[in-house]
Order: sequence, then structure tokens, then C-alpha cells
Amino acid sequence: MEDGEATVRELREALARAGVVLPSLRLDLISWAYETPRPLVEFGRCTVGTARKLIAVLQEREKEASEER
Repeated sequence: MEDGEATVRELREALARAGVVLPSLRLDLISWAYETPRPLVEFGRCTVGTARKLIAVLQEREKEASEER
């Protein structure tokens, strides 16, 4: 579970650096109940404003990637 928690923490920090906060971001504990755990990250719900920030960040990254080619 430590790897999953570390992944969520890293994702939260990376999103924060990009100006995006997903308040419901967490590990889905039910996904650990399988005989062979398959940890899932729960992104949860967010406001329209937060969704727009996330779109802007992704579009900017896409633009940068296309300019690098």
C-alpha cells in the first residue's frame, strides 16, 4: 500500500505545482480487497473550474510536446 500512497502523494504534488487541486484524490481502499491487490487511484469529483484548469494544463503540455517534435 505504501507504493500506492506514494503515488497519490506524488500526483497531488505534481497537480498542485500545475495549479490543480483535486480534493478527493485518494487511494481506493476497496481495490486492495482482491486476492491479488490491484490498487486504484480515486480522482473523485471536482468543480468545473478545476476541470478547466486540468484541461488547460494538459493542453499546454500537448502543445509543448508537439513543438518538441
